Amino acid sequence: MRLRLPLIPCPRRGILSTTSLFLIPLRRSPLHLRLVSTFPEFSAIDAKWREHLRSTKPSSATFSPTNNVGNNEKFYILSMFPYPSGSLHMGHLRVYTISDVLSRFRRMQGYDVIHPMGWDAFGLPAENAAIERGVDAKDWTDQNIIAMKEQFEKMGVAFDWERELKTCSPEYYAHTQRLFLQLLKHNLAYRANSTVNWDPVDETVLANEQVSPSGHSWRSGAVVEKKELEQWFFRITSFKEKLLEDLETLKDTWPERVRTMQKNWVGKSTGAKVRFSIKVGHESGKVEVFTTRLDTLPGVQYLALSISHPLVTVQAESNEALNNFVTEAKANLAAAAVDAKLKRGFLLPDIECLNPLLNESIPVYVAEYVLEGYGEGAVMGVPGHDTRDHAFWLENCPGEQIRTVIEPCTMQTSKLEDIFTGHGQLVDATGEYKGLKSAEAQKVFLEKLGSEWAEESTQWRLRDWLVSRQRYWGTPIPIIHCSSCGPVPVPEKDLPVTLPEGVSIRGRGGSPLAHAEEWVNVPCPSCSAPAKRDTDTMDTFIDSSWYWARYIDPQNPYKLFDSKKADQLLPVDLYIGGVEHAILHLLYSRFIAKFLAGPAGHWPNPSNSTAEPFKKLVTQGMVHGLTFTDPETGRFLKPDELPKLLASGVNPNKSYEKMSKSKYNGVDPVDCISTHGADATRAHVLFAAPVGDVLNWDENKIVGVRRFLLRVLKLADTYTFSPDAVDPGDFNDHERMVWKLLQQTVGNITEAFADTMALNTTVSDLMKLENSLTASLKSCSLAMAYHAIQTLLRLMAPITPAVAEEAWEMLHQGTEMEGTLVLEMGWPKVDTRVVEEARKRDVAVAVNGKVRFMVGVVGGLEELEDEGLRALVEGRKEWEKWGKGKKVVRVVVGKGGKLVNFVVK
Repeated sequence: MRLRLPLIPCPRRGILSTTSLFLIPLRRSPLHLRLVSTFPEFSAIDAKWREHLRSTKPSSATFSPTNNVGNNEKFYILSMFPYPSGSLHMGHLRVYTISDVLSRFRRMQGYDVIHPMGWDAFGLPAENAAIERGVDAKDWTDQNIIAMKEQFEKMGVAFDWERELKTCSPEYYAHTQRLFLQLLKHNLAYRANSTVNWDPVDETVLANEQVSPSGHSWRSGAVVEKKELEQWFFRITSFKEKLLEDLETLKDTWPERVRTMQKNWVGKSTGAKVRFSIKVGHESGKVEVFTTRLDTLPGVQYLALSISHPLVTVQAESNEALNNFVTEAKANLAAAAVDAKLKRGFLLPDIECLNPLLNESIPVYVAEYVLEGYGEGAVMGVPGHDTRDHAFWLENCPGEQIRTVIEPCTMQTSKLEDIFTGHGQLVDATGEYKGLKSAEAQKVFLEKLGSEWAEESTQWRLRDWLVSRQRYWGTPIPIIHCSSCGPVPVPEKDLPVTLPEGVSIRGRGGSPLAHAEEWVNVPCPSCSAPAKRDTDTMDTFIDSSWYWARYIDPQNPYKLFDSKKADQLLPVDLYIGGVEHAILHLLYSRFIAKFLAGPAGHWPNPSNSTAEPFKKLVTQGMVHGLTFTDPETGRFLKPDELPKLLASGVNPNKSYEKMSKSKYNGVDPVDCISTHGADATRAHVLFAAPVGDVLNWDENKIVGVRRFLLRVLKLADTYTFSPDAVDPGDFNDHERMVWKLLQQTVGNITEAFADTMALNTTVSDLMKLENSLTASLKSCSLAMAYHAIQTLLRLMAPITPAVAEEAWEMLHQGTEMEGTLVLEMGWPKVDTRVVEEARKRDVAVAVNGKVRFMVGVVGGLEELEDEGLRALVEGRKEWEKWGKGKKVVRVVVGKGGKLVNFVVK
């Protein structure tokens, strides 16, 4: 018995009479029209097919995938897992729609698809909720996960929920702790002092995002200080060469801008170390700097030191003004704007410094822009050829001449006030070095200075990964500190080290775990003496650095994952997520992957020898919302304020901006789905913008997608199943046109899903196909009409699965195909015979200069030798008339391949 569903009014295109009765015959005639005024509401269609759509496994023996690669070949699709905030936003809707569409496509192709989902559940938001609302962080997180899973179901997505994981579960973080201990075993985890943001009122460490632009704590309002703490690090720099080199293997499968961001973060710089002689009173020494522009050494006009340079530290002990400058600079580290740091400096008195090339004296400054970790905390200042040095010089040495030592090798158009920062040649003022190209000058200077004063060197921007956090809601670090034995690893049999319950999270007084005395105080595993647990938790980036590997073996209680499964199922074939994670998350995941495949031995035989975790990466753009502001004050306007403003004759300013509560421009995807249905919403998300671009959300435009889906439902209800095969040789003109469009559309959409990710064009291609079918099928045979409609529905199924299943049911009701499912029919293939026919073009055949007949040719004539050209005409009755019994002397191709002339006698 057919399920009766609520109905949708359909004013467009006059879809059927509004007075007819609801009649469904057992068997339909070929052109049966449903005698109803409307079609079921999309929300009702969603509900009807929801249970089927959430499953990732075939439900019947009718599953017939068009597998082009062999049965059961895996395809691992992964979208970045969400933080369980309690509600999905439009960014979630976009990324998970993309991954769901592509996973359904691959299943229809016959792949054994892995498409898991989990929760990045540790982190600061839950801890803040515990502080602000007085709730338990675990309970808050678990409740949010339940709510978000319900929202996922409404989106019509299908995940492998049997692989579900959450990083806050002891079953997961036991292995995160195991990973930590394995890194420690291989000397890739260590403790060292590090500077942190310190709130002196709450006595706690602050994350960078908890420090306001003015340098104040977000909670207490106190001025944030810098403090040294002993913390844990991962030695990611041990893999720096591989992290850089292996990016080349991803050049065709990762976005170029992401690879560039990764390269810049690793930051390999090839240059030279230069030593400047320093004399302070009667004491002499050298200060070493690193530079990538040794060719500018004649233009050095000052030396700049970081506020933590050893020379500065010594001088500050006896110079009160310098000490005040350093103290203020340290206090402002967390807040000072970059442009301000570029300019602030302090001239060190009574210090003589010599340029080693020119042997001339230059001043020495303490400069805020000099980074402690870059080179040796010292840089050479070249105001004439570096924008940062130029700004500093103008601020600290106003009116002083700026020396220019490099000029372009060729004339360049630029503003007179611009400084030249590129490579070129040395100017006449450099004397014996004039005319040297930049590369030549570097070699000459290295040779002249000798190893005492200069040498070639490579520097890296990448620093070891600081993983300690003074937080409660994170993975406990599995280390016990003993006064006799030092840091001792927790024995593996005692993992996981679980978080203690009932801990008061006040947001002050250091790490909350330090106050859980029963949990902290334990015997040393090595000597049994009284000892204390490490009270820090791990950076949540560690949780997400290996979750992609845990999905392949999520229930394994003893190992991170099984090595055989790793070799079979890794790497991830397609990874989808926001570009905001393009640096740290991806870099840390790549580091851990190389560790797992190398020293740890968990992934012994990676199919890609570089052990890259993500074969192909897709980064989707953000979703922006329509934003209204008051034209006079610039204040963001709430939706309910707009009518009053418009009534007063004032038009608000409109723009699309990142969705935010403070801008009142957020859109709840669940509300949108409730209004328009999951399929219309999903299709609009894909259709509205290319995957990598910002999507300006305009809900009013979904109506176009709704109309398209309604027309598809009408089309499916107009025709019915035909068991007859179609033969391209028997087509009339309409059928040939439809057939060619079908093949073109199948090819375009397959390429978009499998390669180009041009998902916005797939929806427009489907709309064009539907329009053509609606106009042409009445002139086609029933077999052709059925074939075209069922192909359309199979192409739609990954994007709009509920509507495709509803239409498939309509198309096959009362036939031998009743009860089958479109998602289990497999992906359509391009009919290559027809494609070749479609590429044929007419070529004129001339005999002795006179055109006698036309032939259809695939490809270009220029590629054919004489024998190939003769094969075009041999056996044709026209050639029998004009060329039979004659000798071909020469064959000439002319008119750009549109004519071939046979010279005969």
